[in-house]
Amino acid sequence: MDFQSSSEFNDAPQMLPPPPGTFVDREELIQHVGDFAVSQGYVVTIKQSKRDRVVVLGCDRGGVYRNRRKPVDESSAESLRRRKTGSRLTNCPFEAVGKKDDGLWKLSIKNGAHNHEPLKDLSEHPSARRFTEREVLLIKEMTEAGLKPRQILKRLRQSNPELLSTPKHVYNVKAKLRQGNVTVRNFKSLRPQKTAVRNNYQSVMEPSWRQRNPPRVPNLIGGRFVDSKSLTSIDVVNPATQLIVSQVPLSTNEEVRAAVFAAKRAFSSWRNTPATNRQRIMFKFQELIRRDMDKLAMEITSEHGKTLTDAYNDVLRGLEIVEHACGVATLQIGEFVSNISNGVDTYSIREPLGVCAGICSFDFPAMTPLWMFPIAVTCGNTFILKPSEKVPGAAVILAELAVEAGLPNGVLNIVHGTDDIINAICDDDDVKAIALVGPNSDVADIYSRASAKGKRIQCNIGAKNHAVVMPDASIDATLSALVAAGFGGAGQKCMALTTVVYVGGITPWEDKLVEHAKAIKVNAGTESNADLGPVISKQEKERICRLIQVDTESGAKLLLDGRNILVPGYENGNFIGPTILSDVTVNMECYKEDVFGPVLLCMQAESIDEAIEIVNRNRHGSGASIFTTSAVAARKFQIEIAVGQVGINVPISVQPPFTLFTSSKPCFAGDLNCDGKGGIHFYTQIKTVTQQWKDLPGN
Repeated sequence: MDFQSSSEFNDAPQMLPPPPGTFVDREELIQHVGDFAVSQGYVVTIKQSKRDRVVVLGCDRGGVYRNRRKPVDESSAESLRRRKTGSRLTNCPFEAVGKKDDGLWKLSIKNGAHNHEPLKDLSEHPSARRFTEREVLLIKEMTEAGLKPRQILKRLRQSNPELLSTPKHVYNVKAKLRQGNVTVRNFKSLRPQKTAVRNNYQSVMEPSWRQRNPPRVPNLIGGRFVDSKSLTSIDVVNPATQLIVSQVPLSTNEEVRAAVFAAKRAFSSWRNTPATNRQRIMFKFQELIRRDMDKLAMEITSEHGKTLTDAYNDVLRGLEIVEHACGVATLQIGEFVSNISNGVDTYSIREPLGVCAGICSFDFPAMTPLWMFPIAVTCGNTFILKPSEKVPGAAVILAELAVEAGLPNGVLNIVHGTDDIINAICDDDDVKAIALVGPNSDVADIYSRASAKGKRIQCNIGAKNHAVVMPDASIDATLSALVAAGFGGAGQKCMALTTVVYVGGITPWEDKLVEHAKAIKVNAGTESNADLGPVISKQEKERICRLIQVDTESGAKLLLDGRNILVPGYENGNFIGPTILSDVTVNMECYKEDVFGPVLLCMQAESIDEAIEIVNRNRHGSGASIFTTSAVAARKFQIEIAVGQVGINVPISVQPPFTLFTSSKPCFAGDLNCDGKGGIHFYTQIKTVTQQWKDLPGN
């Protein structure tokens, strides 16, 4: 069988095939081929698809006649006439094949040639070929009357001369009609699915993962929100009602590799994006966070249980970091020294590391992710975020807003899971740095595992924070500060005040401390009068109650017991009221462990020296405060206390992002901190350049 003269074939303008490559998923591969094809003047459609493993794409345009007869020695015009009478149009030979291998899709070009001219106008794009509902009904009537597709098209063009459809499109309609579908209005060639990265993202219809009941939170990989292939999920439960809010998939290692691959591929273009452009995205991002503040706060309250006031503060503290990221370019400025030798200059520049990762705890569902990725990506890195499996919703909303703000595909990725996902992130050689916030029990293994791989890592660990109260302290101001810092957020935060050391004895303070604590209103976080919400889970409530019971039996005095509190309308909630234990010693379980609940431990010391010694002996001391009217005592405390955060007449708290969050205890592991200039230094590396320019010989 012969093709039409090869000279005609070769005279057609050359259209390049798309470059081969590796892609996160099938849809991304199809979009890559489709977008490149349109840029060259041709259009692709799916020729054959085994959705799980293989997809074959072909060119949606023919144009060469295939001859069924032997060539005859006649004039060219007669030969062409005879050839057409016994021939039919063939499909374009172009063919691209995508195959799934080791979790990623690899594209190869089987045949990159075409047998037709490129499209001259986008109006010729087959996706513009469509039939109206009336034309569909006419096709149905003419098919039943025995007309062939070419005859049908000829008649349709009599009333619609601009109709661009081909016989193949009529065949598609006939196939739909055979299935009984006469309501379909448009029959088009392949249009690649739109990804999440669109400025009008809010106008996209609700994704399938939101339509499930309960919804299953998606991963974000390569700019697309996709449901995990894993069949295993964890229920996210509202701590106040025990109702299931959503489900978190235990993602596969394949999906971690796909996310890392997407981040690695996006890095080269993102690092070369001007710093001012990256900052503009952060400006838009902070604007969108303000717009959706209510949505974020409600999501946090429904998953975590903290009051709406605490949830708003959670978002606001994270928003401060995004605002800080908007000015990060000035903190990346290097140094220049001229003429260090005769005609030699040297300068240093700060460059991004590459793919970075963040592993989050549950205590601040919005602030902790915002503590990590805005600074990292504004410095030019790409990012893998692993939210807490207990409170994933806020992280997903923030990712949606980041995409809406214009963050390119692959710059931010989210993978959900537990220990297996954390281990996969630690073991991946393409991940250059990891930021972690988590409990003491997890950090040692993660730190050693990541460090063994040569990664830069910072770990913010749960802490035991102290307050030393001197006899001369202002009573009302001190009590208000102690109660707010000890019971705020149900004590479920790393900077919560857990232990008060009373110098000279607790007796003058005891009754008023209990009185202040009893004034706290315990209720579901959504209720307007709530000061204290539930703890995160039933297991946590049981653990906290067990620690209280053990220490009570060991000799601690229970000044206020919140274990049996009942909240009307929320009888199944994980509520623990304010609890105060006095006469606590350093050997008791509550003091040795991180309670992470609304429990305040009271100890006594004879002098400020003894109080300082108690604080310094605790291996998890992150911060400490002193309440006093004596400047001498405050200065002594400031100098001798061995912690990273010190408060004088104020409880310790998370510092503003432009200052430095520090600790000299094992509650922080790593050489570089996460706030202020330390955060910029963590996500960048210094490159020093020495240069000399000389005139060419003879000039």
